[in-house]
Amino acid sequence: MSNRVYSQEELQSVLASFGITDPTDISRYGSGHINDTFKVETKAGVRYILQRVTDAFDKDVLKSNILRVTEHLKSKGVKTLEVVGYENPWRVYKFLEGYTSVDVITDASQAELAASAFAAFQNALADLPAPQLLPVIPKFHDTVDRIRLLDEAAAKDVKGRKASVAKELAFVDARREESATIVKMMESGEIPVRTTHNDTKINNVMLASDGTNVVIDLDTTMPGSALYDFGDMVRTSSAAAAEDEKDLSKVYSKKEYFEALVKGYLANAKFLTENEKKLLAFSGRLITLTIGIRFLTDYLNGDTYFHTAYPEHNLDRCHTQFKMVESMEAQAAEYEEIVKKYS
Repeated sequence: MSNRVYSQEELQSVLASFGITDPTDISRYGSGHINDTFKVETKAGVRYILQRVTDAFDKDVLKSNILRVTEHLKSKGVKTLEVVGYENPWRVYKFLEGYTSVDVITDASQAELAASAFAAFQNALADLPAPQLLPVIPKFHDTVDRIRLLDEAAAKDVKGRKASVAKELAFVDARREESATIVKMMESGEIPVRTTHNDTKINNVMLASDGTNVVIDLDTTMPGSALYDFGDMVRTSSAAAAEDEKDLSKVYSKKEYFEALVKGYLANAKFLTENEKKLLAFSGRLITLTIGIRFLTDYLNGDTYFHTAYPEHNLDRCHTQFKMVESMEAQAAEYEEIVKKYS
């Protein structure tokens, strides 16, 4: 989400270009970090989601991917986002009536449901016809490349912040070698490349009272590893505290939520290879480290990617991710046994 201010006249003009001429209210919506999102109420009673896509993405690639994914899911009878119109940088979706989402998991059953939903999403896209989707953001979850970018940011130190994050940089250095595990196995073919969501937060699953669900926020759906998707579920859904919690004593990975994730995911992700299953527990630590690295890199670069509410926001986010890594490392043996239990 940018800090840009939009006039009602500007937004009404954009909506009119999509044939929506009767808006009664256009207001900011959601808690996403990247795109500018608005909920639109109309005289006809039909509601829409209007989004301006961030300039950080290749908009043409993104548009092609979104349209291919939504059309494929619809062809298989899978409930998905309904695209009303898409002309870069703007797009309009039908509002998902009767669906709700949560930002923080408060019950293990929610974690199981989210894992099941994302596994089903991957299953539905497993037979997406060629060609393969293009990467919206190349090397998005590539931890090796993310460390390279961190090294560059630290070397440039454009905001003079490097000296204050020596401990955080040392934390990354201590895990530099193992962080290359999945990248190397994908390069060697030991782990397959799949069509994955790449942003598997609980609030990207919309839930209805009848138990149905819709996976949303498809911007990062592109080639990747199933382990990245599962790992990000562990990062977000097993977290005991918010992503920017300042009191680190509240930050840890909940074992019962991890078990619920494993149970829900493995019940539906029938496509997984043995190599992928063996790395499920590790993937949580890896992706949590990777996201922490991204927050730290953005902090060193002067907060140019993620929206921040205060000067130390990205650093606080980095701290919670690294504390989560430590929590998962402390429970590594137990987490491995949980995976074996459901494999």
